[in-house]
Amino acid sequence: MSVPIARRLGQELLNAVKRPKPTHQLVQNFGIRQSNNSRALFVNFQTFFRATSSRTAPNASPDPRRLRHLPFLVAGGSLITILLAALQPITHESVEIPRDVDHPLPDSTSNDRGDDGLRRYRLAEVREHGPKSDRPWVIYEDKVYDITDWVPAHPGGEVILRAAGGSIEPYWDIFSIHKSAYVREILQQYVVGKIHPDDLEDGRPLQSRIEDPFVTDPTRDSRLTKLTQKPCNAETPGDALAESFLTPNDVFYVRNHMWVPVVEEAEADDHSITIELPDGDSKVYSIKDLKARFEQHVVTAVLQCSGNRRNDMTRYAKKTNGLQWTVGAISCAKWEGVRLREVLADAGFDFEQPGDDARHIQFSGLEAYGASIPIATILDPMGDVLLAFKMNDAPLPRDHGFPVRVIVPGHVAARCVKWVKKIVISDEESDTTWQRRDYKCFGPNEVKQDWDKYKAIQVMPVTSAITRTRLKPVGGQSGEHVEPAGGPVVQLEGYAYSGGGREIQRVDVSLDGGETWDQAQLLDDTQLERGSKAWCWKRWKYEARLPKVIKGSDGESKTILLVKATDDAYNTQPETHKSIYNLRGNLATAWHRVDLDYSAAPKGMENGRDKE
Repeated sequence: MSVPIARRLGQELLNAVKRPKPTHQLVQNFGIRQSNNSRALFVNFQTFFRATSSRTAPNASPDPRRLRHLPFLVAGGSLITILLAALQPITHESVEIPRDVDHPLPDSTSNDRGDDGLRRYRLAEVREHGPKSDRPWVIYEDKVYDITDWVPAHPGGEVILRAAGGSIEPYWDIFSIHKSAYVREILQQYVVGKIHPDDLEDGRPLQSRIEDPFVTDPTRDSRLTKLTQKPCNAETPGDALAESFLTPNDVFYVRNHMWVPVVEEAEADDHSITIELPDGDSKVYSIKDLKARFEQHVVTAVLQCSGNRRNDMTRYAKKTNGLQWTVGAISCAKWEGVRLREVLADAGFDFEQPGDDARHIQFSGLEAYGASIPIATILDPMGDVLLAFKMNDAPLPRDHGFPVRVIVPGHVAARCVKWVKKIVISDEESDTTWQRRDYKCFGPNEVKQDWDKYKAIQVMPVTSAITRTRLKPVGGQSGEHVEPAGGPVVQLEGYAYSGGGREIQRVDVSLDGGETWDQAQLLDDTQLERGSKAWCWKRWKYEARLPKVIKGSDGESKTILLVKATDDAYNTQPETHKSIYNLRGNLATAWHRVDLDYSAAPKGMENGRDKE
């Protein structure tokens, strides 16, 4: 949306809302500014809240009533925002404008009141005000809040309804942006009562009655290496990385920021995606529509987390923030779906003259995650961006986006939004923290992070890893282990990958810490590759006799195994993680290293990650 349109919309919204004149005047005079490097309009909500808090703060009374909501909406760029930092991609979605009227509170089955005049509600009563209720309630600490009028303007949209009928705290543990004093002050306006003492334990609702946001998550394969349970984040095991070009669905790495949305199989074809164009026009497609109207295409592509191998950076440089992935936050699959280009063209997007308002494509998912890609990615007819329904010839597993996800080959997996529900063509990138903050790289010296300084990670750089290390048995006459001159034979397997459709040209291996090098054998998996460019990894293997090794003080035999890859643009990996260190530990792509002690071989040599 252009700035003039945004200004007109903002004025229309202000004119449309009936409010007391002093409040209206305050909004008109309120500090709205335009960033120098963005078309977004920013509002200092904390300042606004503090300026109005004296007018809106509730006073306890024998018959308290929920105070009226803050009577304003501010439109900026292509996002309607109120009070909180955004949790979803920018949209033009219309919302109901709150009105300055009081709503009668539902009567409690209990007439209990405390000295503060607030009614006491049982947890069972609060549960009656769940997501489908006309008046949804939430619990925070020991208080009950009616959030009915907060929902339409909440930046996270109706995601807040996930907590309705129960405690909001487990969700605020996920969306930590809410853990600030001014957000709690905002919530305080909606208080309607407190939890009955019989349902409290140590002043808080009984934990056994608090809903777990992850209770409906799917069961995961025991072979996955789990870094966190809630939300689930788990690596593909090394043997699966080495053995199969297409990673089996059950052991494809899992990266979740929140819970897994529930979409029933019987309702999957009715799941809809809204396409919104820069002029605000929109068109809705169900999955049934997409499958019936558009040709299905197949693309084999790697997905990789920007934090893959972060643990290497921590070990060989210094401490990093984030999940300590080793080499398994990467997998390859066969994806099937419809080309996003064709859907956007059908929705009315002009690829010949996209216009200045079409610079980014924003995606939002059912669970509030959002991200975006530059418009150039979709303008490229060989970009192969899909709305995918299948993964390795099966419906998408729930952990991987059922019933539909975006696949952006060659890009960081953070842009491949799962459970996608809305796509917006905009002049701005997505306003979510996952677009504007989390996935960026800073210099080794930049401890204080200026999030506006650098662009979000999109295309992935070249990387490689050793995923399995085995010593070839050498037996004597009696079958005992014999160490011939020069050391035993080692067998290495691994992957190499570069983003942007760049094919791996060469993989170099060193068995002596970089003193000497040799080239690994690239496996020919071309018969399994599908797509306009090289979106897949190259599997490789190498076998050679270990050189003379270093004897440790305890008599152990040690050497350092290294691997590095070069793509067809002759991009290659940096030597050390110290040279590319960043506090977030993103893009840890230095030479992969395995410190090998083979004096205890052949024990524990099946997975090279265990010996890193």
